Amino acid sequence: MQFSDTSPASSSTQRTISVVVPVYNSETSLPLLIERLEPVLKSAASRFEVILVNDGSRDRSWDVIQRLASQHDFIRGMTLMRNYGQHNALLAGIRQAEYDLIITIDDDLQDPPEEIVKLLDKFGEGYEVVYGKPQTEQHGLFRDLASQITKLALQGAIGAETARKVSAFRVFRTDIRRGFENYMGPHVSIDVLLTWGATRFAAVPVRHEPRTIGQSNYTFRKLVRHAMNMMTGFSTLPLQFASIVGFAFTSFGLIILVYVVGRYILQGTTAPGFPFLASIIAIFSGAQLFALGIIGEYLARMHFRMMDRPPYVVAKRTDSGKD
Repeated sequence: MQFSDTSPASSSTQRTISVVVPVYNSETSLPLLIERLEPVLKSAASRFEVILVNDGSRDRSWDVIQRLASQHDFIRGMTLMRNYGQHNALLAGIRQAEYDLIITIDDDLQDPPEEIVKLLDKFGEGYEVVYGKPQTEQHGLFRDLASQITKLALQGAIGAETARKVSAFRVFRTDIRRGFENYMGPHVSIDVLLTWGATRFAAVPVRHEPRTIGQSNYTFRKLVRHAMNMMTGFSTLPLQFASIVGFAFTSFGLIILVYVVGRYILQGTTAPGFPFLASIIAIFSGAQLFALGIIGEYLARMHFRMMDRPPYVVAKRTDSGKD
């Protein structure tokens, strides 16, 4: 595939764009999303496409995608065998993109398509990946808290300050995907994978609107689980933390030993028996179980990798109609 110039001098007459949208239970919002996306893309690119990836929706989202694809030549759709998760669905769409730039955007219209222009302007300054950071979050207390936990986990996983500004609204060069073209793990983080092929990141403030159609499919539990997957799947930070905890408790044990021996030498007495011993055993047993739990998480990731469990399986496509 030949990629056109994406330098700051590149204009909309030269630019080609693939928009990837992960879809889950969004039969109501999809037509409106396409209605708002089309004029923006027409003014921003010479050629464009919209890839709608149905991630095992329980409503009629796939029927809506098929209808939209029949009405618009620039729309391509695919449906996955089951619900794999937002980032897995994004990976499926990213690998199908045909144009120079890829834009990812959610299906809930909380990120206004009209803000794409801001991302492209910032991208034109020479960055490889640009995020649209919401000026004000329009979720709920628990969702906002979980989002912050996820961003902190991502910062530890990729070691970049920009990690705290990431969002699902992003633009990047399509050729960056070559850095993760062979990735086949079941746990996917697009933001981590992008660091495998890019080094210049930026974020630009964008409007973030309250959700007016449907309900959020991301819960506090799902976001925390995603954060755990990122930390154990793409970083050794938890293992390093377990080592620090082990060193700290070893030091604590030596201090206790000095205390017991010193008391015996100076006073001829020992520390009180059962309560003291039970508390020390409980502390050290907890530390050991904590470290074993972290190691177990990494072993589980290795187990899933060895099973060759794919990140997604495409069931059907609108452009082929074949499995």
